Amino acid sequence: MEFSPVYSCKQWKTSKRGLLKPPLFWTRYDKAMSETTANIEQLAINTIRTLSMDGVQAANSGHPGTPMALAPVTYVLWNEVMNYDPAEPNWPARDRFVLSCGHASMLQYSIMHLAGIKAVDAAGNVTDELSITLDSIRNFRQLHSPCAGHPEFGEAAGIEMTTGPLGQGVGTSVGMAIAGKWYSARYDQGETSLFGFNTYVICSDGDLMEGIGCEAASVAGHLKLSNLCWIYDDNNITIEGECDLAYTEDVATKYQGLGWHTVTVEDANDLDAIRAALAEFQNTDDKPTLIILKSVIGYGSPNKANSHAAHGAPLGPDEVALTKEYYGWPADQHFLVPDEVVEHFQAGIGQRGAAIRATWQSGFDTYKAENAEATSELDSIWSGRLPENWEDGIPAFEADEKGMATRVSSGKVLNSLAEKFPWMLGGSADLAPSNMTNLNFEGAGDFGPENYGGRNFHFGIREHSMAAICNGMSLSGLRSYCATFFVFTDYLRPALRLSSIMHQDVIYIMTHDSIGLGEDGPTHQPVSHLASCRAIPGVNVYRPADANEVAQAYRTLAVQQSQPSMLVLTRQGLPTLCREEFAPACGTSKGAYVLKDSEGEPQVILAGTGSEVHICLEAQTQLAAEGIAARVVSMPCWELFDAQSKEYRDSVFPPAVSARVGCEAGLRMGWDRYIGSEGKFVGMTGFGASAPAGVLYDHFGINAENVVAQAKAAISGE
Repeated sequence: MEFSPVYSCKQWKTSKRGLLKPPLFWTRYDKAMSETTANIEQLAINTIRTLSMDGVQAANSGHPGTPMALAPVTYVLWNEVMNYDPAEPNWPARDRFVLSCGHASMLQYSIMHLAGIKAVDAAGNVTDELSITLDSIRNFRQLHSPCAGHPEFGEAAGIEMTTGPLGQGVGTSVGMAIAGKWYSARYDQGETSLFGFNTYVICSDGDLMEGIGCEAASVAGHLKLSNLCWIYDDNNITIEGECDLAYTEDVATKYQGLGWHTVTVEDANDLDAIRAALAEFQNTDDKPTLIILKSVIGYGSPNKANSHAAHGAPLGPDEVALTKEYYGWPADQHFLVPDEVVEHFQAGIGQRGAAIRATWQSGFDTYKAENAEATSELDSIWSGRLPENWEDGIPAFEADEKGMATRVSSGKVLNSLAEKFPWMLGGSADLAPSNMTNLNFEGAGDFGPENYGGRNFHFGIREHSMAAICNGMSLSGLRSYCATFFVFTDYLRPALRLSSIMHQDVIYIMTHDSIGLGEDGPTHQPVSHLASCRAIPGVNVYRPADANEVAQAYRTLAVQQSQPSMLVLTRQGLPTLCREEFAPACGTSKGAYVLKDSEGEPQVILAGTGSEVHICLEAQTQLAAEGIAARVVSMPCWELFDAQSKEYRDSVFPPAVSARVGCEAGLRMGWDRYIGSEGKFVGMTGFGASAPAGVLYDHFGINAENVVAQAKAAISGE
């Protein structure tokens, strides 16, 4: 190793795009000098850079430029600032790190390897292996490597969330910061903070350009989340070129207007300025902090630095060699990790993190002796156990011909369950009175700067960030829920998809589920949305037919802690069925069940979901009066039904009964696997209209008379 040059970003930016001449403070690298503070820091930073370059080059795919630019801030943050013990990566009070610009994933993998984060097995036990090994990095972007193209939650300890879709990281980080505030408010005693934590995010221009970025920043500023720090990589480069092609706003002024403290670091290589900025964050107690970090993408690359050429493709072998020469690194060495760097991180975050956690453990041991009930709750949260006697919070509803809208029964069940489930919390995108999602029992309270222990959230008209925030709360151990009108799942779908990818048990409460909402018209009437949400793998979509199916849906989803659930609920009232006449609602847990069978062998099966189940029951009565035997199947959750044994599925839909009718106020898409390609479908084929619900159902032919006609046609083979 011959030279270890250090240039400032200002020097680079004032140069023309080409290799700079060595500055006057060029220094030789040797063992003695590596032991000085400045040189070991630079050696550690350059190790992050070269690992990142080598990983991308080996994969012949990826984004090298951002890791090269942000290695200094990542080094300072991890080795000097974060409360994090690499030997206990699931320590509940750890600070959280989110790489929102997930395309720069090699930055995260490099620092995870150098920090020595230990792996965790499937049971949650820490092992002696590294979470990210050097072989993992060598296999960047290869099948079964934990070093995926973008960080993926669950692939390796130390990855707090899946990122990649720009904006999701910053959005989710707000939920993590909320969780830190909530834990502290609920469980800390006196002035000692055991359960709060900070959340640090590295984000890009793209994260802030995305609408969710502004939504989330607005929420964080409003809530004064002083435990949240976004580090904005202001490198002025996007895929198409320089940012001023599309992005010219004054970011600092904008975020100050959103209620943030802002700090600008003019040179991403200035470690002291970075330290000062992070200290400002830690000393700011009334608002979140945005650190604007002026950087050079691809820093050190003679021909690609400060250019979009360093963004989305490998540098190329020749450019990698030239860049390593610029760093004073042996050009012919790949995936080199000097022993001194390993020792430096062990003496830094390794020892510092262990000491911080040991102090915390001592405090927690004292806390446990004095706070048995709170400790029991915390143990349940951290181990993923449900609260004791949680099922006592699931009510049963008496038969009632008038009944209630399923959004109303949902509100009753949610309140009853949440009262038994102390860490269940959430809210609505300004529609709580319509979604029926306010928790009204004593002590629930509203979450905010005056009460960070509150359990009702007012997300405002920000559906996308609402869902991302709930992901962040869920990733932090809380059972979160969010709510809006079903049609507005269009606004939150990317975060819903990430709920499933990350196996988070977020509850989505979606009301006003069909043309049944009536006069608001086609802009508010979901038509394609059931098919759209069911198309997302891993999301259990429930459309219950009455209050007791709602209750059973909650009972079922409560124990499903590795996937999101969506409740799709009516605005209009539905009868509460008499379960002495009809099958018990516990069939909801199997996804579909025979609600009411015919007296003899069925000639036709009528299958419906939600409000249309009642139309099927009415049609069954009319068919019976004509001597036609019909079975009615309620299908509240297709995903659960598909997971049942073939024997059970065939008992509900006997293969011998080919005459089948599906009835749902949505599109036919997906129904053919239950009713067959020759089956009949009563539902929607286009958008709705503005009129009272009853008028609309008749106008679109979603009524018992049409179901009867289609049943007869199915039987006759028409």
